[in-house]
Amino acid sequence: MSTTTAETSAPVTEDRTAPAGRRHRARGERGLAASLASHGILVAGSVVALFPVAWLVFLSLGPDKDDYLHPGGIWRKMTFDNYTFVLRHTNFFDWLKSSLIVSLGTTVLGVLVAATTGYAVSRMRFPGYRKFMWVLLVTQMFPVAVLMVPMYQILADLQLIDSYFGLILVYCSTAVPYCAWLLKGYFDTIPFEIDEAGRVDGLTPFGTFARLVLPLARPGLAVAAFYSFITAFGEVAFATTFLLDDQKYTLAVGLQSFISEHDAQRNLMAATAVLIAIPVSAFFYLVQKNLVTGLTAGGTKG
Repeated sequence: MSTTTAETSAPVTEDRTAPAGRRHRARGERGLAASLASHGILVAGSVVALFPVAWLVFLSLGPDKDDYLHPGGIWRKMTFDNYTFVLRHTNFFDWLKSSLIVSLGTTVLGVLVAATTGYAVSRMRFPGYRKFMWVLLVTQMFPVAVLMVPMYQILADLQLIDSYFGLILVYCSTAVPYCAWLLKGYFDTIPFEIDEAGRVDGLTPFGTFARLVLPLARPGLAVAAFYSFITAFGEVAFATTFLLDDQKYTLAVGLQSFISEHDAQRNLMAATAVLIAIPVSAFFYLVQKNLVTGLTAGGTKG
């Protein structure tokens, strides 16, 4: 009678005699020195990023226009009079209204055009679709000074000089190409099977786009919306050229009114700059969740 024996290997046990620090590093954990170094770099980067903003807020509290030359004296005479003057004795709220009209108009129209363009190029194969995207990219290579004259002539022919809609169209010509590239890449990450499922359910191509694809592309749309808003909110050259009525000035243009050939009210300019940052910060707060997701994840996630 023969018998068989099963050989069993001895289980691998962790070396309990090794120091705790060595076992942690073997598992991929960082040591104390590496952790301190990484936190030190993050703190230094945060200081570099926040210092200009903090310095601007500090200068805005100086009551005199030349306080920026002697910032040490601001500590003894801090005041909010600059903010009071800007809000009560300037056209700040007219500038804010104009900026919001132009920025939100650019955001809505620009994202709509960019989304439909990006989706069409991502899903449809028409003649020259690749060259079309490269043409959009080439339009971003021209400097503003070269585009100023032809754009002015076009708006003059359309009787859109000194109008919000004309300025919105100009800003869309800048925002749409980049946003179309951004959203095209995002739509590429959304499975094509979703479109096929929409067609099976009887949806039209636009219905599939609006009801199925756009909700999945919300993070990408947030990034495109934020870029379009910032592009229009802080632009100066086009707004200065195409807006003639001082009641229609945007905040970026109105900011220049504090500097003339013989005078520079830098304290009021600093206070206005701080106030300008509030709407942008509020818009960023509204889209920040989707913004971070859109920058770090694909369309099938989040």
